[in-house]
Amino acid sequence: MGAGAGFMLGQLFVLFLLFLLLAGHTAPRQAGGQLRYAVPEELEHGAFVANLGEDLGLDVSTLSARRFRIVSRAGARQHLEVNLENGILFVNERIDREEVCETGGTCLLHLQLLVESPLELYRVEVEVLDINDHAPTFPWQEYVLEVAESAVLGARFPLESAQDPDVGTNSVHTYRLSPNGFFSLEVQMRSDTSKFAELVLERALDREQQRTHRVLLTALDGGIPERSGTAHILIKVLDANDNVPVFDQPSYGVSLPEDAPLGTLVIQLNATDLDEGPNGEIEYSFSGHAPPRVRELFHIEPRSGQVLLKGTLDYERASLHELYVQAKDHGPSAVAVHCRVLVRLLDINDNAPEVTLTSVSTPVLEDAPPGTVIAVISVLDRDSGDNGRVSCEVGPDVPFELRSSFRNYYTLVTTQALDREVVPEYNVSITARDMGSPALLTHSTLTVPVSDVNDNAPRFLQPSYSVYVMENNAPGASICSVSALDPDCQQNAYLSYSIADGHIHGMPVGTYVSINSDSGHMYALRSLDYEQIRSFQIEVQAQDAGFPPLSTNVTVHIFVLDQNDNAPVIVSPLPRNGSVATELVPRSARPGYLVGTVSAVDADAGLNSRLSYQLLQATDFTLFSVAPDTGELRTLRSFLEQDATQQQLVVQVQDSGQPALSATMSLLLSIVETMPQTLSDFSEFSLSPEASSSSPLTLYLLVSLGSISLTFLLAILILTAIRCRGNWHSHQDDSCILLCCRCCPVSRTSADGLKTSNLMAQPPAGMAATCLDVPVGGPPGYCYKVCLGPESAQSDFMFLKPCSPLRNNEKDHGKWSQPGQNLQVSKQIKQPNTDWLPPSTQQPALKRYQTEHCW
Repeated sequence: MGAGAGFMLGQLFVLFLLFLLLAGHTAPRQAGGQLRYAVPEELEHGAFVANLGEDLGLDVSTLSARRFRIVSRAGARQHLEVNLENGILFVNERIDREEVCETGGTCLLHLQLLVESPLELYRVEVEVLDINDHAPTFPWQEYVLEVAESAVLGARFPLESAQDPDVGTNSVHTYRLSPNGFFSLEVQMRSDTSKFAELVLERALDREQQRTHRVLLTALDGGIPERSGTAHILIKVLDANDNVPVFDQPSYGVSLPEDAPLGTLVIQLNATDLDEGPNGEIEYSFSGHAPPRVRELFHIEPRSGQVLLKGTLDYERASLHELYVQAKDHGPSAVAVHCRVLVRLLDINDNAPEVTLTSVSTPVLEDAPPGTVIAVISVLDRDSGDNGRVSCEVGPDVPFELRSSFRNYYTLVTTQALDREVVPEYNVSITARDMGSPALLTHSTLTVPVSDVNDNAPRFLQPSYSVYVMENNAPGASICSVSALDPDCQQNAYLSYSIADGHIHGMPVGTYVSINSDSGHMYALRSLDYEQIRSFQIEVQAQDAGFPPLSTNVTVHIFVLDQNDNAPVIVSPLPRNGSVATELVPRSARPGYLVGTVSAVDADAGLNSRLSYQLLQATDFTLFSVAPDTGELRTLRSFLEQDATQQQLVVQVQDSGQPALSATMSLLLSIVETMPQTLSDFSEFSLSPEASSSSPLTLYLLVSLGSISLTFLLAILILTAIRCRGNWHSHQDDSCILLCCRCCPVSRTSADGLKTSNLMAQPPAGMAATCLDVPVGGPPGYCYKVCLGPESAQSDFMFLKPCSPLRNNEKDHGKWSQPGQNLQVSKQIKQPNTDWLPPSTQQPALKRYQTEHCW
């Protein structure tokens, strides 16, 4: 018991030393520009492998944010994993070296480590160290060995070899044979360093004395602790068959392409036996320790010795297959002889490259600088040599290129500036091609969307807009719509419209029009009047919602269209004393005699202001006619004795608008024998020489009338000057000097004449006056000077007030404007439109017998 306990303690101490030795292998070693670690197999989950964060010089606190990870192929088992909190590489699942690496030699796990922001790639190799976790095993627990009794001393009998999946010292190290008096054991080594055992006959056999012998064969490995496997051998002593088959050579080698079809002859084996009969008939078969994989791939014809291909070969899985074949005759005490067949596979380019998108950073900003990394791409070809060398390229006409970082690793980067408005998305074709013959290639497509940047200002559909609006529009009515486009997308393409600050005739533009900020529809905020404003322009701005926002302006020209909303206004002749206009016509007038001209104006424009005249009513339509275009009133025939001395006429003035508007006036014509020397309500007319010289009394009357008128005029001027001087300081605004208007009497001084002359055009204070002849209703021989300021040409308003302060003798002020008057003087009278006024030769020329003055 004491010895057994000491042995167990010794084993535990050896195991502890082995663990310390293996743990020391995890220290990183720099191998060819990459880290290399060593870890024993069969460690439990979570076992420490290495501190990658420290060995790679990475900041452990940023590993999670930078997505530090192990890149592996899809479907591959993840034996190792990285803890992102401390950067430690640990065992994720149990590693069985014999499962990971089917073949012997060094077993390496190749890890690709990827970290982003910035993108970095590391390669790490982890060597899986073998531990002695498998005991040697024999193909059979008990088998029979037949030995001829005639076997000579020293004859050797190969035994079935034990198999141990472990490698190195942990594999089969030696064999032991249980003690017996006839056989000894000798261990031999093959060329591949594997060992096998042979029984050596030490004593002659005698079948009659002992027909069978039993021995125990033990296979031992070199691991710590040592493991073993046993097999029972039953040795039958046979009658003499003293010749064994012999192969042409102990070892054969053959090369075979990996794409060889099933049934292909691999090799023809040949063994000879000098015996005859059944002792010389040879049968071929796989030896007992031939691996199962070999039995799946190859088949041996027992009689002919042909080795045929039974399964599909794969160079990438195993490039070399070792076949152990035995030959045995059918004679008694047959002895099996063995040979080895090495089948080397020739690589065929049967694997196309595999393209893997390891990391993709999309979408990419359109203002990303050239050289921006879009993706990391790995390519893999399982073939070897030139068949496994791969080149990678992208399709033409794309602003991207591939840059090689490590072997079979590429980064996809931009080569020039991108423009989302030209190409919003790229389908990048990546082609991987190997160097085999024929070459195999793989196509992979990567979609790279381009995200928008606010780099385009809005653009209006027209360089400018012209809008035509009919006057008298309803306030709030839509007048037009502007529209702009922005080639950007999403928020950068959302547009809002506004009107730039400005003034129209001194008023803010916002009091005239408004705009819908979303749709661009514009609305009139007031009713427009063609006679006040004919056109104006505004600036409309379209601004996107990007950062920073971009904007564009466009000019909108708004033209007001005329509407027939003003009736004609008759300016001559004007009614007298609130009744009708009167005129004297000499009875001696001949046909075509110009009685006078009816003059009217229309504030509209175009056809709306084109006037026509017609005689609507008349006492006798055969006596007078009115020219439709000029308004000239002429006689049609000579007067007869039976014609009435007073002729009542109604003249209508009508414009050409739709609908047409009109005005009428009444005219009372008195037929007299002799014409007085006074101005008529019409324009001047000529008296016949006979009438002017009919009586010498006419000359005396004219001289008397002129003298009286001159005296009256001087008196009025003196009185006016005295009153103006006395009221200069207290009534400066009412001064006659500033009134710029003067009543000019000629022959009549009646109160009615004075009353009708107290109308004037009042210019704004402080502005220079301009005098204009305006005929108004009044007694013959009176005219009026209307004084207007410079702004009157820009305004539709005339401000009228009395020419002078009220006199004491002008008490009947209420008689100035009687209800029956045809002409009412408004506070606001629109300026007449001059587009269709008659020519100056047809305008009335009033006779004036005295000079008129205006201060």
